[in-house]
Amino acid sequence: MSVARVSSAGVAVRRLTRPLALSTLALGLVVVLAAGIGSVRIGPADVTAATVRGIEGSVRAAFGLAPSVPVDAGQRVIDTIVWQIRLPRVVLAALVGAALALAGAGFQGVFRNPLADPYLLGAASGAGFAAALVMVAGGTLGVLGAFSVSAAAFVGATLTVLAVVALARRGWTLPVVPLVLAGVVIGSCLAAGTSFVLLAAREQAAGILTWLLGSLAFASWDRVGSLLPLVLVAAAGMLAAARALDVLQLGELAAAHLGVSVEALKLGVVLAGTLATAAAVSVAGVIGFVGLVVPHAVRLAFGPDHRRLVPLAAVWGAGFMVLADLVARTVIAPAELPVGVVTALVGAPFFLVLLRRRSAA
Repeated sequence: MSVARVSSAGVAVRRLTRPLALSTLALGLVVVLAAGIGSVRIGPADVTAATVRGIEGSVRAAFGLAPSVPVDAGQRVIDTIVWQIRLPRVVLAALVGAALALAGAGFQGVFRNPLADPYLLGAASGAGFAAALVMVAGGTLGVLGAFSVSAAAFVGATLTVLAVVALARRGWTLPVVPLVLAGVVIGSCLAAGTSFVLLAAREQAAGILTWLLGSLAFASWDRVGSLLPLVLVAAAGMLAAARALDVLQLGELAAAHLGVSVEALKLGVVLAGTLATAAAVSVAGVIGFVGLVVPHAVRLAFGPDHRRLVPLAAVWGAGFMVLADLVARTVIAPAELPVGVVTALVGAPFFLVLLRRRSAA
């Protein structure tokens, strides 16, 4: 019996590690490819070398060490393009995609509906309304400086979902239907408020609309540093809940009989998903379809086991977002498309194909 259990555990590990390793390798290749494409084409070897030198320089600076031996002028130009301009944007895109896909996977699991997405509870509407108000107010809030819009979006998204949870709560329980209805109602009210701001502040309307459609044009290592810990915390919460989410698919009553604390699970996943969504929206605006399509695609490819679904969704979401941003910044260069437009144009037909395959199966 023990040998059978060990063998079964080994098979389960291989079923997770193989697709995860291949997906991570593919993500690394996509990152290198995206960092090399732009007005100046840079080969993969040069991108890798510039990345290594950038990491080395950052480590030396962190420990107060003298910089390494200077490279020639051509290498300095490549290092500047890759490390200071392109790579922060590519890494930020990957983190945003991972965050939205994680939130989508968690929400689809806790609501037991593959059509659920990270914005189901009004996070996007809350973030958009708060960001629009700050843009109209001038874009600065004292000590927050350039991050005032990002901070307002994060706070707006978080407070909106907390308000939805508070309205839907029934004692110590969090029923799903009132939760979704409260999210739809509050989200609609805040979306109407954003529309009013757009109409009332015509001079800022273009900037607000661009933000609402999603953009990574202002990426920097500071923004990467602010987003990374939030995504890691959300990912840890989702991974910890993965097994319980599998049991929850049997129904709340059955899951409770099997020892799952259903209400704590729902609240924990909602909070982790909200954290990931609010963090992503705060630095990139409202980007649709990533959190809806990616988890569903992973589920169709590898099954509904959340122990595989959650990490694979994060990796696939990161790759999808990097490719979408690459298209957004190159297809009409030197101008840019809002990345949310690209994800919608790609994600909507892809999702329809997935639905057709599922109905035909």
